[in-house]
Amino acid sequence: MITKKRKIANAKVDANKAYTLKEAATLVKEVNTTKFDSSVDVHVRLGVDPKKADQAIRGTVSLPHGTGKTKRVLVLCTPDKEAEAKAAGADHVGLDEFISKIESGWTDIDVIVATPSVMPKIGKLGKVLGPRNLMPNPKTGTVTNDVAAAVTDLKGGKIAFKVDKVGIIHASIGRVSFPADKIAENVQELINAIIRLKPSTAKGTYLKGVSMASTMSPGIMVDTKSFLN
Repeated sequence: MITKKRKIANAKVDANKAYTLKEAATLVKEVNTTKFDSSVDVHVRLGVDPKKADQAIRGTVSLPHGTGKTKRVLVLCTPDKEAEAKAAGADHVGLDEFISKIESGWTDIDVIVATPSVMPKIGKLGKVLGPRNLMPNPKTGTVTNDVAAAVTDLKGGKIAFKVDKVGIIHASIGRVSFPADKIAENVQELINAIIRLKPSTAKGTYLKGVSMASTMSPGIMVDTKSFLN
């Protein structure tokens, strides 16, 4: 059953219109139906074939205004790196004890950073971490010897994104409480990062469609031309 609030919100969004980024960032705040500070999510449909390795787009981007959510970061490293990780603000630091906890089903974290030297030990955790997108990966900057920089980036608003099996990237780029201009700037930064990763083998239109929505609120189509101006 559609609630009265949702009906009012739906009426404000023209499903057949592609809004400019500025319009969409303003509208996403107006049509929010939740009492809590909803996340604002962006969905980007790309003209790629994710089955081809060179078109399986994935990367990271540091959002200029952060995500509005502080990530819980676990650093898996050797003892010589522990102080560095803690000083940078990691929530949990260690190795063997956390590997054991994860094997027992503990995943009360948002992201894991690991040094290259400990990756052989972490490999066996793939079945637990893989489905939750928690496996450290050099492509997303979460396998590194510079653990302090990685933790600082993640705490400051760096997000990872990757295309799903049907060619869509889903990313949370902020909160509905953000001013509209900050929502727009975060979305633009994400799209810029995705455009930079365009594979040379992708044919036709690369940026096929973009939509924006806050939690439990109607989706808003964004005119792809507004990102290219």
